[in-house]
Amino acid sequence: MENPQENLVHDFLAGRIGRRAFVGRAVALGVSLASVEAFVAACGGDSGSGGSSASIKWSNWANTGELARFKAFTEKYNKDHKTNVRYDYVPSANNNYFTKITTSLNGGVAPDAFYVGDGDIAKLVANKTVMELNSLLSSSKSKAKADDYLPGLWGAAKTKSGKIYGVPVDCNPLVLWFNKKVLNDAGIKTLPTDLYEQGKWTRPAFQEMIEKIHANGKQGFILEAWSLQFYAWCTTQGGKIYDQDGYGNFIAQDDPKSLEAFKWMADQIKKKTMIYAGSLPKGQGSDLAFIGNQVGFISVGRWDLPEFKTASGLQYDCVPFPSSTGTIAPAPVALAYMVINKKTKLQDQAFDFLTNYVSAEGQTFRLSGGGNAVPSIKSADTEKVVTEGNLPAHAKYLLDARNIGYGLFPAEGSAAALSDDIKTALEPVWLQGKDITTALAGVATMANPRIKAGQEKLD
Repeated sequence: MENPQENLVHDFLAGRIGRRAFVGRAVALGVSLASVEAFVAACGGDSGSGGSSASIKWSNWANTGELARFKAFTEKYNKDHKTNVRYDYVPSANNNYFTKITTSLNGGVAPDAFYVGDGDIAKLVANKTVMELNSLLSSSKSKAKADDYLPGLWGAAKTKSGKIYGVPVDCNPLVLWFNKKVLNDAGIKTLPTDLYEQGKWTRPAFQEMIEKIHANGKQGFILEAWSLQFYAWCTTQGGKIYDQDGYGNFIAQDDPKSLEAFKWMADQIKKKTMIYAGSLPKGQGSDLAFIGNQVGFISVGRWDLPEFKTASGLQYDCVPFPSSTGTIAPAPVALAYMVINKKTKLQDQAFDFLTNYVSAEGQTFRLSGGGNAVPSIKSADTEKVVTEGNLPAHAKYLLDARNIGYGLFPAEGSAAALSDDIKTALEPVWLQGKDITTALAGVATMANPRIKAGQEKLD
């Protein structure tokens, strides 16, 4: 970890502070004035002019497996562009990432470019701390245009008026992953992937499977404690959650297909063919149950694939959510965006890094050879990172789900903590058997004024 003196030197060399500020702070940190003046002279005076040698700092969250890849990308970018970009990460186990980012923004010391989650980006748009990117994305400076990214992935990064404030770094479409051993032990001979290829992968077909699995003493499906996971079962049956193309009111309580889907989920949990993740013992997640051959189906993105690949003897595959038509239907996609600090003095450098990072080449570099996400950009060459090694056998379904999927609804993303509050409001249904119709009406009453207030803050 860098000490304060090293941080100060980096900031000076990157052009984030000028000569006078550098000298004053260095002396305050105990460096002799003679040493400081000699260093400044060697650097050619004031580095704050934003010339070609000025470099940026970028940040994101990362787990141990991802960290090496992000460092390698940064090193390659520096070598190719003759820059000195700094990469600072926040471990993903630390839930205070966004708090730290907002604190650094308020203090004027935030990174030039950084990740922000799909549920947080609207806050930064509303308080005008990140740059609008439309003109840059449409310029010759950009390695890809906005239309090169899947249209359903913008979420709250794109306002109702069409202004773009963040670019999806990659994505994770939610699909069903199934444990072949658990299905086989329950007497299920026709796999979900076979039914899907035949256009017969419907909710009744899925229900029949989880009933057989439950009858065999295992868990049929674990419903994750996450609003998007609830919505998946609605939209794949033709239901709507929000009106105005996702920018308006919560309407699931009044939409017949969504209401029916919520009632179906509640009924399955009562029958124990589905288990709510919030009821699992502390420390036990769906991934462990899946690897331990205790559950037939779970719903995750590609992020669990590295874990599945190393699990001894695990037999698994993936398939889109069952739909009312038996073919693929829109389901959620988990997302993060790269944004640019509006106060950066190095806008061109920050955007050059961003556009390289989210380009087809950048995503290929980051996701190939064991990556845990799916490209957000439309590129046949880049998409090969998903199907390489045929893990799982039907990995191409992740691309199919991405192509038709949607990010967190902008309405929900624009209201602070609304996703968590919706999850909490529905827990009495999953945990105590409360009435789903009443609960959904309560969600609408709670959510819609907050959505209206949130949308009014956006351009």
